[in-house]
Amino acid sequence: MASFVPSSILPTDEPAVIPGDMHPPVDLPEDLSRFRDKLSTYLKEEDLERVCAAYQFSADAHFGQFRISGEPYVSHPLAVAETLAGWHLDTQALCAALLHDVVEDTAISKADIAERFGKVTAELVDSVSKLDRLEHQSYEEAQAENYRKMLLAMARDVRVILIKLADRLHNMRTLDAVRPDKRRRIARETLEIYAPIANRLGLNPLCRDLQEMAFRHMHPLRYQVLSKAVKAARGNRREVVGKILQAIEQRLPECGIEAQVQGREKHLYSIYRKMRDKHLSFSQVLDIYGFRIIVKDVPNCYLVLGALHGLYQPIPGKFKDYIAIPKANDYQSLHTTLIGPYGTPVEAQIRTTEMHHVAQAGVASHWLYKDTQSLPELQRKTHKWLKSLLDLQSASNETAEFLEHVKLDLYPSDVYVFTPRGKILSLPRGATPVDFAYAVHSDIGNRCVACQINFEPMPLRTELRNGDRVEIVTAAHASPNPAWLSYVRTGKARAQIRHFLKTRQNEESSALGERLLSRALAELGFSPGMVDDSAWERFLNDTGVRSRPEIYSDIGIGLRLASVVARRLMARDDTLQHAVHNVASVLIRGTEGVAVKLAPCCQPIPGDPIVGMIRKGQGLVVHTHDCQTLAKLVGSKAEWVDVEWEPGINRLFDAGIRVVAQNVRGVLAKLAAGIAEAESNIINVSMEEDDGATTAIYFTLNVSDRQHLARILRSLRRIPDVVRIARVRETTRN
Repeated sequence: MASFVPSSILPTDEPAVIPGDMHPPVDLPEDLSRFRDKLSTYLKEEDLERVCAAYQFSADAHFGQFRISGEPYVSHPLAVAETLAGWHLDTQALCAALLHDVVEDTAISKADIAERFGKVTAELVDSVSKLDRLEHQSYEEAQAENYRKMLLAMARDVRVILIKLADRLHNMRTLDAVRPDKRRRIARETLEIYAPIANRLGLNPLCRDLQEMAFRHMHPLRYQVLSKAVKAARGNRREVVGKILQAIEQRLPECGIEAQVQGREKHLYSIYRKMRDKHLSFSQVLDIYGFRIIVKDVPNCYLVLGALHGLYQPIPGKFKDYIAIPKANDYQSLHTTLIGPYGTPVEAQIRTTEMHHVAQAGVASHWLYKDTQSLPELQRKTHKWLKSLLDLQSASNETAEFLEHVKLDLYPSDVYVFTPRGKILSLPRGATPVDFAYAVHSDIGNRCVACQINFEPMPLRTELRNGDRVEIVTAAHASPNPAWLSYVRTGKARAQIRHFLKTRQNEESSALGERLLSRALAELGFSPGMVDDSAWERFLNDTGVRSRPEIYSDIGIGLRLASVVARRLMARDDTLQHAVHNVASVLIRGTEGVAVKLAPCCQPIPGDPIVGMIRKGQGLVVHTHDCQTLAKLVGSKAEWVDVEWEPGINRLFDAGIRVVAQNVRGVLAKLAAGIAEAESNIINVSMEEDDGATTAIYFTLNVSDRQHLARILRSLRRIPDVVRIARVRETTRN
C-alpha cells in the first residue's frame, strides 16, 4: 500500500533514500560546533552530552537519507534544534527537535525514544509528528486534522509549537528546491497558520521572517518589484533618515533621557499589505522607515514621547498606548507617527529593555530571560489563549470547523472595549456585542438578548470601537439566534453558537423522531413499550448506530423513515398487511424551532389546515394543505405525516397581509391604529405604488391564530380609505 504525506509536511521534509551503497551522512563539523557553542552558554555538561547523544541517535536513524536539496537529512533537525537553542529551550525540547522526524521517517518507534530519552521527550516527538494521510478521505481533511492535532498538543505543552515553528522556519529557508506550485501552497499555509501563531505567541522576529519568505514564494514577481523599489527609495531617503536619527539622538540627552535609538526599515510584506489593504501605490507609502527607542523604565517612555512630540508634530489619531493596554500577546510599547523633515511621516516605537525582550522572544522569554518581571502575566495570557483552543475543540465537532474558528482567533486584536466594571477586553476589529458577550462568558453569550453601548441601546450587530463601554442584557430563557453567525468575528462566539444550535437540533430531532416512531408503531398495532431491549440491541448492531437517541434523531431529520424502523423493530417486512389502530396525529406547538419548522412559503398559523412532510436532512416541515410549493413536491421522496395544531397554543406567529388603500395623507397612520386596536404588532411594512390613486402596503403582523387574523382584517376593512385587503403568503407575493 502506498504511503501518502499530509499537506503540512513540506516536500523538503521528505527524505530521499539513495539506493546502492549506503554511505553515512556527511559530517557537519561547522554547524555542529556552532550548535555546541550555543548550548554551552546555558546548559550543564550532562545536559549537553544528552543533547549530543540525541543528535547522534538522529544521525544514525536518518542514515542514508537526503533532502531534496541534496543535503544530508540530519542537517534539518540540527537546524531546528539550533533555532530552539537561540531561545535557550530546555534539554527535553532540544532532544525532541533533533528526533522530531525519526518516528515518522524511520523504523524507530515512540517507545524506543521513551526508553532512550525519557517519556516527556517521546511525547513531544509524537505531538510534532504528522498524521498518517491514509486515515483521511481527502487532502483537505488531512491538512485540517494535522493542524488540529498540532494546536491541541500545543495547548498541553507550548514547546510543541515552538519546535513546529522552528521546523517551518528552516523548511521555508530551503524551499527553493521545491516545484513552484508546492511552494505557493506551502507559503499560503505559512501566512494563514504559522506566521499568525508566531505573532500570537509574541515571536515577532520569527513572524516577520515567515511572512517575508512566504511573500517571496507566494508572489515572486511582486516581491522582486517591491524589493527594487525599496532599494531605490533607500538611497533617496538616506539623508532624511540620517537627519531624523541625529535630531532624536541630540534631543533626548537635552531632556535628561538615556536611551538607545535604532533606525529600522519596514519589511516588504508589511509594505505590500499596507498597499493592498489601503489601495495605495508604493510612492504613497511614505513611512517605510521607523525608529525604535529603548529606555530603562516606564516613566522614561512617556518622557521620550513628550520629547519627540516637541521635536516633530504628531499626526492626530496615530498614537497608540500599548503599555497601558498591552496587546493579547503581551506586547507593550508606545507607538506614535510624526511629521518629519520635508513632510515625511516618521513612525516611532518607545519601550523599556524588558518590553523589548518580550517583543523579540514572546513566550520563549520564559527560557531566554528568566529574570524578566512581566513573564507571569505573559504566561497567564498565553495559558488563557491555549485553554481557549481546548474550549473551541469541545464546541467544534468537525475538524474543518475547528480550524476555521482557530484562524479567526489568530488575527491581531485591534479593538479594546470596557465592561461595566471597567475591565478591558481585547477583540478583533469588526467584533460585535455578541462577540463581547461570549468573551465574558459562554452563558452570557447564550442568554444575550440586547446590549447598551456607552449607555445607549444599540443593535447586537453593531461593530465595536476602541473605548466603547459595553453592557449585555440577558434573559433566563433566551438562546442564540442563528442570524448571529453572519456577523460574529471571534472563533469562540462562532463555535459556541454552532455548538448550542447543533445540541438543540439534536434534542428536538430526537424528541420528534421518538413521536414519529411511536406513531409508526401504532400503525402496526403496537406501542413503544412492546419493543423489547433485545429487538433494539439487534437493530442497533445491524445499523452500526450507538444509541436509541441517534436513531430518533435520524428519524426526526428525515435520514430514516419511521415506518421502516418500526417494521424492523417488530420483525415485519414491507409486504405484511396490517390495520391502522387509532393512529394519532403529530401535534404542532409552533415552538419546536429547529427539528419542526413552519414553512416560510405558506406561513401556516393555528386554525389553518396543515400537513407535515419529512425530507432528508430537513426534519418535519409543516405546510398549509393548499400550499403551492407543497403541490410541486407530490411524488417526491418524502414521508407525509398527519399533523394538527395542539389545542391552547399560547404564542404569536407571523402572518402577511396586503392592503390596497387610497393614496391620501395619513392612511398609513390609520392602518397602524387599526392594527393596534385589534391587539396586533407590526413586524415589517413595505409599500409599492399600484397606480397614481392607490398604494399597495404589505404588513407582516404578529397573530395568535386564524381568528385573530380575521379580527384584524375586519378592523382594517372599516377604514374608508381601504380599497382591498387580503392575506398573503410569500409565494403569493413573489
